[in-house]
Amino acid sequence: MGRRLATAVHLEHPKTHELLILQPGDEPEEDVAEAITNPDAWEDDAEKDGGDQDPDAGRTPDPVPDPEPAPEPEPEPEAPAKPAAKARVRKATGEQ
Repeated sequence: MGRRLATAVHLEHPKTHELLILQPGDEPEEDVAEAITNPDAWEDDAEKDGGDQDPDAGRTPDPVPDPEPAPEPEPEPEAPAKPAAKARVRKATGEQ
């Protein structure tokens, strides 16, 4: 298994002299790989092996969003109005 490219590479094939465009993840043949001299074009060995490195190393953490406010409590339903009590009327007795 050859080395994998981390970036796109444009180069001329060392034997056929045709223009090659290699994509990230490609594993070029050995003679083509030797023509790619930029070390940043290649994946790190840790990435290739599955790595012991933390994949999030060097990344800034995503900002934590503010919590959403608690919903307003629903108002208590008003109790139905009670009918007014009838006033008690005393019968007048003939005496005053």
